Amino acid sequence: MLLQLAIRNIWRNKRRTIITIAAVAFAVFLASVMRSFQKGAWDNVINNSVNLFFGYAQVHKDGFWDEQVLDNAMEWESMFEEIPDKIPSIKAVVPRIESFALASAQDLTQGVMVIGIDPQKENALTNIAEKISNGKYLTGDDDGAIIAEGIAKKLKLNLGDTLVLISQGYHGANAAGKFPIRGFFSFPLPDLNKSLVYISLIQAQEFYAAENMISSLVMHIDDANKVSNATAGLVDLLDQEKYEVMDYEELMPELVQARQMDEGGGFMIIGILYALITFAIFGTILMMTKERSYEFGVLTAIGMSRWKLFGVTFMESVMVGLLGVALGLVLAIPLVYYWNVNPINLSFMGEQATAAFENFGMEPIIPTAFTSSIFLWQAGLIFVITCLLSLYPLFNIMKLEPVKAMRS
Repeated sequence: MLLQLAIRNIWRNKRRTIITIAAVAFAVFLASVMRSFQKGAWDNVINNSVNLFFGYAQVHKDGFWDEQVLDNAMEWESMFEEIPDKIPSIKAVVPRIESFALASAQDLTQGVMVIGIDPQKENALTNIAEKISNGKYLTGDDDGAIIAEGIAKKLKLNLGDTLVLISQGYHGANAAGKFPIRGFFSFPLPDLNKSLVYISLIQAQEFYAAENMISSLVMHIDDANKVSNATAGLVDLLDQEKYEVMDYEELMPELVQARQMDEGGGFMIIGILYALITFAIFGTILMMTKERSYEFGVLTAIGMSRWKLFGVTFMESVMVGLLGVALGLVLAIPLVYYWNVNPINLSFMGEQATAAFENFGMEPIIPTAFTSSIFLWQAGLIFVITCLLSLYPLFNIMKLEPVKAMRS
């Protein structure tokens, strides 16, 4: 009975109801699309960044990240190989040994970062083989090296030349070695492209006199949504007094802070949008309440419960809000899904725009994030706003004097 009355009442003034529904739908549509683009773009940036080098999570010896020296390396344990079996969200573990060295060729020298890798596992994580611009990628027991193009240019090296590395090994041991150059690779980030040298893990352990030692264990996780489960599993599995588990937010705090700042600005815009919609909904409720003062007075005078009267007005407000939310989501969901499957390609902006993205190791695309949480937040927020604004008729009805209302 009350529901039927509410449905009839919202269409008593069709124009006002349609305008309110359209305003709510526009807000939900715009907020959903904006948030999807913002989240999708940042997810793409983070995915490209972590797959470029860091990975979504790493394990080190406790204290290594604060003082990244070879003496803080950890011993390889057979239990590390069992991690993917015990934590399904982790596809593989990628061992590395990282340290600095002085690279020399003839009378030229340069400081470089030497990374000892398992070629097969490393390539599965970061796709280094695809970045080889000249020559070939390393094999498992290769005694050679692949170097960044920036180093090759500065030291005037060619394929087949010998790179001399001099450094300090594990626990102060002397480290010196010669490595034939197997290939050159090009990293999109200038800093990495001027400093990285990759050799096989076996050769790096021998070079640094660090037999069976690794400095970091990178987790190969193919889904960002599984990172928290993976790190929680690692914390439970590993001795926290011996090892430290870090996710990408701890490994790349600058990137996370940049995302938070950008999203903060986006939330401010959405907040302003919803503030405007709040006034639009309140205007509808206010006009509805004032126009029906005589009706409320008559119904109260003939004995209708004030709470039932409020129930009708409350349902009217909520239905208008929910209709607007439903319309907004019906418009937003197909569009967001389409752009998620078919990201906007920025190549139409020209070579300079494409190059700007590639310089940071990203594809020149802007995808949307298609997650239920984005849409549920919009629907939930409008529902809460509508419910709060619907309390105004309750205040008006409870203090209503039937005689004055009918005379007015």
